[in-house]
Amino acid sequence: MTKCGYVAILGIPNAGKSTLMNKIIGVDLSIVTHKPQTTRNKIAGIYTDRDSQIIILDTPGIIEPKYELQSYMMKEVSSSVNDADTVIHLIDITQPRLQDQLIIIEPYRDFLRRKKTLTVLNKIDEISQSELERKISEISGKSLNDELIPVSAKYHFNIKKLIEEIKSSLPESNFLFEPDELTNRPERFFVAEIIREKILELFEEEIPYSVFVEITEFKDRKGNGSFISADIILDRETQKAIIIGKSGSALKQLGTTARISIEQFLSRKVYLDLFVKVRKNWRKNESFLKRKF
Repeated sequence: MTKCGYVAILGIPNAGKSTLMNKIIGVDLSIVTHKPQTTRNKIAGIYTDRDSQIIILDTPGIIEPKYELQSYMMKEVSSSVNDADTVIHLIDITQPRLQDQLIIIEPYRDFLRRKKTLTVLNKIDEISQSELERKISEISGKSLNDELIPVSAKYHFNIKKLIEEIKSSLPESNFLFEPDELTNRPERFFVAEIIREKILELFEEEIPYSVFVEITEFKDRKGNGSFISADIILDRETQKAIIIGKSGSALKQLGTTARISIEQFLSRKVYLDLFVKVRKNWRKNESFLKRKF
């Protein structure tokens, strides 16, 4: 009998949730940057082998929401926990106050009592063995599980063991997706995410989280790749000037960088048009978020 189930990954921003999901499924689906709160939506990645299928839900980092977009992100977290058969609490072992990472999951305790859970310690490559042992001792008996699974998602250390632990926690079930499917999201979702990733990478601190990318056109040209048009929506006119750059140089660089990554992801030629628009306070606009998310 095969096993299949949903697995949600919970943790603080930048704990390595997206990197962990990407390593488990073997493909970069979730965008990864050094900036916290990069993940906004619940993204499902699918790992399938001969007898098991793991549907991994990468979630936004748990925070105290300060505006409407962050409230939406926390609803995505709750939805993922509710949908999951198994929940991974991913702890960034490099943080100085591990107790804070235990406290942040308290609002989800009622959900978690009804779930199978795993506690995973990430980024062990960044600390010494003695420091790791000290920190394990610090949280022993306080985490969701007695057994703590140390990993380095970045370097793929102990990922095979984690996969086996996840598989053992899944219910018996037929597969919910075809064996060659890697996600339940459409191509245009990931194209928008790739463009947003490149904005965060290229503009660093100049453009914060007040950027939204909407794919307005996505057409396949028979035998000649795909034509994609996207709007880059920002909060302020000053940000628009930064994205465009002198004589459009920055926008051209962004378009080239994004197009190359999109072509690699889609495995076909891409024609990409980017347009920059300003919509003030879109992150606080509930009606906008309901339409676009």
